[in-house]
Amino acid sequence: MITRRAFAGLLAAAPALLGQSRAKTKAYDGPRPEKPDIPYLLHAANLIETESAEANEEKRKEETVYVVAGASSPVRTPLAEPIFLLLSEKILPEKLELYKMTVKNGRREIVFPENARRRREIRPVHVVLTKLDGSLYRIEANEGVDIGEYSLTPAGSNQVFCFQVY
Repeated sequence: MITRRAFAGLLAAAPALLGQSRAKTKAYDGPRPEKPDIPYLLHAANLIETESAEANEEKRKEETVYVVAGASSPVRTPLAEPIFLLLSEKILPEKLELYKMTVKNGRREIVFPENARRRREIRPVHVVLTKLDGSLYRIEANEGVDIGEYSLTPAGSNQVFCFQVY
């Protein structure tokens, strides 16, 4: 049970607490992507456009493979936890998934087994999505990634945005 003195203290503190929650947030004033619906790698104050491609779907015995031409992406980053900026018009940022690709026969691929148990082994890298303002979003890998080829892709789409971590 609250005493009168405690209640009076809460009433006195209420305006300060309400004032803090109503404080305006500062508008984002950093670099902005030139093109909508293409993730850009953020390197300090510079933006680097990711390699945009369409992955070809191949059905193999008990697996589906998504293939991108070329052994490596020309877009490179040294960051183990890459950060992207996306100006969203058509792509839903919350649908983006980050996958590691393997290089085989001079091309990059991601293999998804048809077997439900094995499919659970293929997991996207965890990402954090932050709305900066309007339709501008920041997407960050929420875990360190190894050196290699990667693809940021909208779930359920063959559209891929590739880059390399070196």
